[in-house]
Amino acid sequence: MKRALIILTLVAIVALPFALRPRRGGVARVDDKVVIITPHNEAIRYEYARGFGQWYRAKTGRTVAIDWRVVGGTSEIARFLEGEYVAAFEHHWVRTLGRPWSSELQTGFQNGRLSADAPALVQAARAAFLASEVGCGIDVFFGGGTYDFDRQALAGRLIDAGLRTLQPTWFAEDVIPQSFGGETYWRRDGLWIGTVMSSYGIIFNRDSLARLGIDRAPVQWEDLADPRLRGEVALADPTKSGSVAKAFENMIQQQMQRRLVELQRENPAGDAAVIEARAVRAGWVAGLRLVQRIGANARYFTDASQKPPIDVAAGNCAMGLCIDFYGRQQQEAVRRRGRSERVGYVSPAGGSVMSVDPIGLMRGTKNRAVAVAFIEYSLSLEGQKLWNFKPGTPGGPERFALRRLPVRRDAYARPDWKAFLTDPDDAPYAQVDPLVYREAWTGRIFREMALVIRVICQDTHGELTRAWRALHAAPEPARSQALAVLQDVSAVDYDRIVSDLRARFTSRNKVEEVRLARELAETFRANYARAEAIARGGGQ
Repeated sequence: MKRALIILTLVAIVALPFALRPRRGGVARVDDKVVIITPHNEAIRYEYARGFGQWYRAKTGRTVAIDWRVVGGTSEIARFLEGEYVAAFEHHWVRTLGRPWSSELQTGFQNGRLSADAPALVQAARAAFLASEVGCGIDVFFGGGTYDFDRQALAGRLIDAGLRTLQPTWFAEDVIPQSFGGETYWRRDGLWIGTVMSSYGIIFNRDSLARLGIDRAPVQWEDLADPRLRGEVALADPTKSGSVAKAFENMIQQQMQRRLVELQRENPAGDAAVIEARAVRAGWVAGLRLVQRIGANARYFTDASQKPPIDVAAGNCAMGLCIDFYGRQQQEAVRRRGRSERVGYVSPAGGSVMSVDPIGLMRGTKNRAVAVAFIEYSLSLEGQKLWNFKPGTPGGPERFALRRLPVRRDAYARPDWKAFLTDPDDAPYAQVDPLVYREAWTGRIFREMALVIRVICQDTHGELTRAWRALHAAPEPARSQALAVLQDVSAVDYDRIVSDLRARFTSRNKVEEVRLARELAETFRANYARAEAIARGGGQ
């Protein structure tokens, strides 16, 4: 009897929540649907689902639902898409075409740079994939970086949505330019189009800065290197976060661009190629040294790029490095919760490119017409309003201020929009001295650059911070002598990165990569130990 009572009690406990839950109405039936994979957050997904639904109904008289697929960030999306397309094409190749499968084919059919002397069967597999409607159950890829979309395009997973034919006037210099500031805004083959701008900058907490005796807000990257910020800067691992790696690349390119302007002014009749080469190498050294000083102020290096803005907003750190919409959204959240202006965000003038988050149509889409309509909506003025209009304004978002910058140039030339914008003073196309991104300078060594930064700042962080504290406590000339040793970056000279270290990277041997990182780390640990000894009076 006792056992039966216990069992009945347990059943009641389990059943009670189900008995008391509110009744739900039936799932609303819709006429059409579209499946979208995205790294975008819930606020963006909510506003775009609502906005697109209204726009689509007005245009077609039909209802539509978005089936959002959220598997993580762009790295996770890339892995998911590759796995799904490999499985789908293997099935097509073996079951439909009746051909044998192999690991060589698995690699080859995705290879957009397949050489002419590749095996005939591999070339046939590549051609068969590009001619197929093999899909992965996804219609649209929405959001991420141009690097991620170029990888999908190269693999053959994106197809032309036909927007340049559907809306030809949108692809003009005064609406969506093909490129700006060295960044591509849409591919000429139509495989992806930028929908919204992204830049990089500094999130800061005014209360924390006051506590440290810093009486002004940051305006340039160099402000992150202020020694009063020791232990107060929030950073992410550049080998884990593409956005943070891009921010560091912007810092380095800004230094290169400054050196180029200086050298051109000094020698206006000099050989342009020689001057550029000198500027790149001098800017590389200056940029790495700036990054190193910022790293010396870091409290931590996290794997999650969303963590620094949260910690700065909470006052756990005074400043942090982040992509613009993380900074703006955290600023907005603090403002909304407590009507406080303690959190600010700045994108350094001339220190950050304006890149885009693209959108693209996936190969094998099952809902092509609706997918193309969603892409069209995202680029229309109606869709662009959602990025920067205040909630509740005409045509704006309903609940969330997304605090991002529209890609359309004509959106910034509308005085009737000014009162509705959350960031009315931002004018990305009107920058006086913008940073012009030059891929040839650092694009080819982007991955190597991220590892070098990790080694000189993160893997050796304990030694770096001890030397940094010691030299700032030391009198002159010991301080300057110690700083010179600490900032010796000759082990990662630009030419060595481009030749020797890059060759070791491209071997794709992980053991070799780990060995290389360990070798470089030991070199910098020795430098930092010597700098600390000099600062503490230990001599050279």
